[in-house]
Amino acid sequence: MHRPASNTGIVIALIILVGWLTSTILLMHWQVNFTNPLLYFFVLLQMHLYTGLFITAHDAMHGTISSNRTINNGIGYSVTFLYAAFWYPKLYKKHHRHHKHVHTGDDPDYHQGGFVTWYISFIRNYLAIWQVVLMAILFNVLKIWIPQLNLILFWVVPSLLSTVQLFYFGTYLPHKGEHSNQHQSGSQHKNHLAAFLSCYFFGYHYEHHDSPGTPWWLLWKIKGE
Repeated sequence: MHRPASNTGIVIALIILVGWLTSTILLMHWQVNFTNPLLYFFVLLQMHLYTGLFITAHDAMHGTISSNRTINNGIGYSVTFLYAAFWYPKLYKKHHRHHKHVHTGDDPDYHQGGFVTWYISFIRNYLAIWQVVLMAILFNVLKIWIPQLNLILFWVVPSLLSTVQLFYFGTYLPHKGEHSNQHQSGSQHKNHLAAFLSCYFFGYHYEHHDSPGTPWWLLWKIKGE
């Protein structure tokens, strides 16, 4: 297990949070032009930053952002709500069930089926009706001041794409099929750049299950060993 230096986890969490906030605010009034290649880059950037919010929440669930429980959980509550009005205690409980009962009927992340049915099961398991209603209300309030197209392109679409990114690289690929190891998990081939860009090193999934106290930004060291 790799323990981060004091306050390093807080700094990295804040970099992701501030990066997402800054990018989102600036893009809300960016002039949309579908012939501009930057448009598609910005959508992908937003997707990656949204994924970063959730990965930060995941680190909070494992207590790796800060040894100060109040700070650690405070960041966890904040980023899960900003991601899509998720309730942190619910995610915390289900994620630890996943670690305890991985690849079994008691694993909330596991589903015996193909990609599409598994993804639908995954989303239904975590998304509540009240979240959809709250996000719909927020969308309609925000479009009073923000162009609707910007909201869709840089707020709605990236958040939806990030759920696919998180599911595919962090759940489906590592846990599909049968595994002979104790954690019932697969792992990406060693390529730190691809691992970071795909899902903040969570393609190194066996390594995460083997060392859940290692934050995302140190998982590459576990893979290296």
